[in-house]
Amino acid sequence: MKIADAIRLTEDATRQGTFAGRAWRDGVGPCVVTLRKGRVIDITSRTLPTMRDLCEADEPAAAASAAEGTDLGGLADILAATASPTLSPVRLLAPIDLQSIKAAGVTFAVSMLERVIEEKARGNPALADGIRHDITRLIGDDLSKLVPGSDEAMALKQALIAKGAWSQYLEVGIGPDAEIFTKSQVMSAVGFGADVGIHPVSHWNNPEPECVLVVNSKGAIVAATLGNDVNLRDVEGRSALLLGKAKDNNASCALGPFIRLFDASYGLDDVNRMDVALEVQGPDGFHLTGGSSMSRISRPPLKLVAGTIGAHHQYPDGFVLFCGTVFAPTQDRDAPGSGFTHKHGDVVSVSNPRLGALVNTVRSTDACPPWQFGVSHLMRNLAGRGLL
Repeated sequence: MKIADAIRLTEDATRQGTFAGRAWRDGVGPCVVTLRKGRVIDITSRTLPTMRDLCEADEPAAAASAAEGTDLGGLADILAATASPTLSPVRLLAPIDLQSIKAAGVTFAVSMLERVIEEKARGNPALADGIRHDITRLIGDDLSKLVPGSDEAMALKQALIAKGAWSQYLEVGIGPDAEIFTKSQVMSAVGFGADVGIHPVSHWNNPEPECVLVVNSKGAIVAATLGNDVNLRDVEGRSALLLGKAKDNNASCALGPFIRLFDASYGLDDVNRMDVALEVQGPDGFHLTGGSSMSRISRPPLKLVAGTIGAHHQYPDGFVLFCGTVFAPTQDRDAPGSGFTHKHGDVVSVSNPRLGALVNTVRSTDACPPWQFGVSHLMRNLAGRGLL
């Protein structure tokens, strides 16, 4: 997707509903913003110094709508400036700040099968097609009606163990417990127009287009956004114990462009039905399209949230939760049987007609701008502005 198309889609998506995000203002620092009639409004105040504080409000959408603010410019202009290689005095950031960044894995049947294939292939994409055929012959490729943790799921588990086909990924795919892990560190996510990072040790990787829930400290889902949970298939395939190395790297987590706060126009029912589109345009002329549909998820959002927060674990600043994806690319990019992997310079867009478009360019993690603005920097900045 071209930047101009992403801007138009985002403009169309944000004409209705309540949207919030973050922007960097040169000479000021990070600000909480909302959208009003195609304009980006800075609503940062002592009441709303951070996105965390907005999401902790009794009614976040109402709080964003009622807040006084400063007009920073037109949405289209700021989106274009954010995507430009020349730094603009106002540019968008990832739309969260103090929230923890969590992810749920193996929440769709197809992605579950691909994780099993990665494990069996042990990071070798050339082996994937044969293993895919063997696994689907045993368990099929449509497990959409199988409820994780149910008696039927446990019976399937025992049958697979008997056939020697059991996997740790099947355990979290159809077993009683969801896989919930830390995707990235607080304040480390990148936003619209930023480079997104692939660790240089990886030679088999892909984007993961996902719906991302925004959850407050009480466990209530208050908003949704788009995310790219960059996946290193060869690294994780070598061992699930390498999940941290596969997932948590510089610029490896992209979110945005904004969060859509729940209000009368948009809520959890819309999330449950939403489709997420993906497009990859390579510098070599390669073009890939795909997507994911929340209607096919095996573990509904409310259950994923309940498995993340509760008496067993608290998040005083809230969290965002990647919900997983049904997308797993098998299209050959180079030689037959080689499958898909990223190349530096790929432009990846994750989009939805009601949330906009998140566009990023793939680089090596060590070639992406280093993460240098953390929680301590944010606190000092806000204190210096008299906001704390």
